[in-house]
Amino acid sequence: MMVIRIMRPDDANIAGNVHGGTILKMIEEAGAIISTRHCNSQNGERSVAVLARVERTDFLTPMLIGEVAHVSAEITYTSKHSVEVQVTVMGENILNGVKRITNRATLWYVPLSADNVNSVVKVPPLQYSSPEQEEEGRKRYEAQKLNRSESKQRNDTIIFPTINMDRKSKEPFTVGYSQSSLIHLVGPSDCTLHNFLQGGVTMKLMDEVAGIVAARHCKTNIVTASVDAINFHQKIEKGSVINVSGRMIFTSNKSMEIEVVVDVDHVLKSPQESVHSVTAFFTYVSLGKDGMALPIPTLKVETEDEKKRFEEGRERYLQAKARRTAEATKRCQ
Repeated sequence: MMVIRIMRPDDANIAGNVHGGTILKMIEEAGAIISTRHCNSQNGERSVAVLARVERTDFLTPMLIGEVAHVSAEITYTSKHSVEVQVTVMGENILNGVKRITNRATLWYVPLSADNVNSVVKVPPLQYSSPEQEEEGRKRYEAQKLNRSESKQRNDTIIFPTINMDRKSKEPFTVGYSQSSLIHLVGPSDCTLHNFLQGGVTMKLMDEVAGIVAARHCKTNIVTASVDAINFHQKIEKGSVINVSGRMIFTSNKSMEIEVVVDVDHVLKSPQESVHSVTAFFTYVSLGKDGMALPIPTLKVETEDEKKRFEEGRERYLQAKARRTAEATKRCQ
């Protein structure tokens, strides 16, 4: 399945590149369409596929305003109650016809009954080209299932500090100086057919907050480089208020990691504490006017919690660096 759309000025960040959140939203929309179609391809209960997880997404090259985005989605594995969709995004310069890959992503969807949002519908089986292809898909399914369970445990215990809006009292390059938040009322245009917030809209808001944190830290043009796996643990209903909060976790010489948490306040229901719905880590780079990466100011950690999170971020950075090196070596062989 292919979704094609020209990139317009309202899709851009302040530097003129397409906003990373816009790309994430397009990826999710393509995945939702193809997985919903598949889940309704046989006679049976009608359903709508909802986003459960996004694997790590790398932004290989920036998409530019005026280019045409080609978002291609393919179903690569199905379990009894979930669908794996792999998405490739290509940017086309329509003046010379040159195309290049800008993003690759893997998403997992779960079909919910069109009549009962609390009922998960059985997924029609996928026809595989070989037993090996099915086995590889099963391994990916088991791996993401384990990761999602671990993420759920962390999400239940995470404590995110209250955003301090008095930034003038904070020293530059500290966590408190750049941390930011955004409050959003979930309206009808944000929602799926079930009247729950679309996963793509959530990711776009998360990327916006992460971008503000990165820009406040660097005071330069910043772009999304990658997003770690995102797990969606709570459905967010229409009429809810979400608080999207971001804080700097780690900086290397050329990149910075921002943790983003989405809290949900069900304002139309009886009073209760906010619940954590989504948590993810966004990696950004700082670019000069020539488009080349600039050094990142070192994050000044002040508390034991910030020091602990900085070391955890360093470990994720080293793991990602090792993975990229392994992938590059494999391509050269």
